[in-house]
Amino acid sequence: MALRLLHQDAVISIAYDYTNDWLYADWQAEQDSFSVQAGALKMLELLRQERARKVLNDNRRVQTIWADASEWGGRVWFPLMAEAGLEYFAWVYSPNVYSRLSTDLTLQHTRKPVVMTFDSMDTASAWLRQM
Repeated sequence: MALRLLHQDAVISIAYDYTNDWLYADWQAEQDSFSVQAGALKMLELLRQERARKVLNDNRRVQTIWADASEWGGRVWFPLMAEAGLEYFAWVYSPNVYSRLSTDLTLQHTRKPVVMTFDSMDTASAWLRQM
């Protein structure tokens, strides 16, 4: 991956992967409703800035439940991302069962873009490359 760091704070790092032409979001250990919304809105801003169509969303380090933000993510944020040009979103699950639950709850409220979940970065990256 040829990454250019676009944003980094205590909860998320967002980079543009020039090799694969997508945004890469790496979420950190502790998340709550506020941090998820702030990180997601920063991702939206950078998606627009880079005119990206794809996102590789890495939750492998997330250690907490963030279900309070799940409905907002599915009903508000994902439609805004699709409106901004997002077509494909590869979501790598956290090994934490509560974080996984939060992801699944978000997807229950999501209609578009196309979102697929994965247990490995390799599989997620391979899927996103072929889309």
